[in-house]
Amino acid sequence: MVAHVLRLRLALLVGALRHQRARALLAVGVTVVLVVAVALALLRLREASLDSALVVLAIGGSAVSFCFALVPVVVPIRDPLDPRRFAVTGRDWRAVAAATALASPLSLPSVAVVVVGVFLALAWTAQGVDPAAAGFAAALVAVTQMLLARVALGVTALLLPDRRSRELTSLLVLGLAVIAIPVAVFLASLNGEAGIPAPLRAAVDTLALTPIGAAWVLPLDPSPPVVAVAVLTPVVLATAWVLIVRRMLTRTERPVSVRERRGLGWFTVTPGTPGGAVAARSLIYWLRDPRYLVDIAIIPVAAVVAVIPLIIVGVPHEIAALIPAPLVALLLGWVVHNDLAYDGSAVWLHISSAVRGASDRAGRLVPLLLVALPLLAIAIPVGIGVHGDWAALPAMVGVCAALLLGGLGLSSVASVVAPYAVARHGDSPFQQPQRTGGGASQATVLGGAVVTAVPTLWWGWRFLDGEPDAQWWTLGVGLGTGAVVLACGILIGGLLFDRRGDRLMTFAETT
Repeated sequence: MVAHVLRLRLALLVGALRHQRARALLAVGVTVVLVVAVALALLRLREASLDSALVVLAIGGSAVSFCFALVPVVVPIRDPLDPRRFAVTGRDWRAVAAATALASPLSLPSVAVVVVGVFLALAWTAQGVDPAAAGFAAALVAVTQMLLARVALGVTALLLPDRRSRELTSLLVLGLAVIAIPVAVFLASLNGEAGIPAPLRAAVDTLALTPIGAAWVLPLDPSPPVVAVAVLTPVVLATAWVLIVRRMLTRTERPVSVRERRGLGWFTVTPGTPGGAVAARSLIYWLRDPRYLVDIAIIPVAAVVAVIPLIIVGVPHEIAALIPAPLVALLLGWVVHNDLAYDGSAVWLHISSAVRGASDRAGRLVPLLLVALPLLAIAIPVGIGVHGDWAALPAMVGVCAALLLGGLGLSSVASVVAPYAVARHGDSPFQQPQRTGGGASQATVLGGAVVTAVPTLWWGWRFLDGEPDAQWWTLGVGLGTGAVVLACGILIGGLLFDRRGDRLMTFAETT
């Protein structure tokens, strides 16, 4: 049966290349790019110190294993080796479990992890590991990833049938990007001369004792606990896969309820509350309205352009590198100071359905936060990496949080108190209508966000001046003041939204 399943799997791969050529080529291209990037990083480890190599492999390898386990759960993937497809053959569930597991290497992710395993063995060998031990550990890594994916697909088929969506997949990609980008920049900054921080060393030691990290560090840390976890993990996963196949082939499927609602997009992802409904509608607008997209696209460019004159006049690049991230945070908090005007007549939906003002204010901020997280996840680590001192990371996070959250809180009030006309939907985003107001609102929110962040900026300056532990005060004060201003802005803006409903309707109908 194993040979038969292997032939079927090859036939499916060839069929995908013939009938879904564009999608198959895209998947191959993305996989090749990722494999090349990982291979180059592993080749660089051949010249790194043992401590740096251990840190990179523990964190990076655990992230890869985590993705193999999580992606099948969240992303709507059809398993071509679903054991239930072999129920009509009448074969024993043990044979089906063995055949589907042995056919797992015939997939694009499995081939990629095998190639990565080769470069992984080379990196280990360069660190002084015996070639035979390096090859065994690389095979252990590959088998562990394949079994993780198998078990994840099986659990998903049993517990989460037809409950995933592209929107949930987008949130997964966003979350992984927010986590992966800062980690990648930090790992790239490691060198053999700098010592490994104690908290990072503790994290590495912990990951080495987990199923997702043990095999990646086994040749560099062959202690008995690590060896036990690395060897037992594939055994436990294989046992779990056998039990999953047994349950699939010996139980009756529960019929899907005809009352299940599908095709609601972001409304299936957000909570079923008034604020969740507002957030879902705002997400749809942000993804389809070029007026929002143009405003967001300009912000990173403006932040970089603002730093260029400073470098020209002689400001050290280590100091100038700390400016773009706070500037991006400030502009992101300011950009929604007139978000209600972009709704046009659609705002009557919230007013006529008696949505509370606080729910409207909070729901409208969700799309901006989903945009701000990845932008700041890129800007902050890159700025700190150029600056060269990772001790400044807490201070930078605190300053950005104060500016972003403070701006969002003030914008939640300003968009209700002083909305002004903007380009209509369908018009060019660069075409602005004639208006008599708006400048005061823009300046108030921009200046107010800076004023609310003054305590945080003061602590940040004290950190740059050399005061110990000032970066942690900057982080705490920034998060605290930003959260307070945001909460007060949502509550005050919500009260004003409830009281000024008639005026907002008049504004929406006349602009």
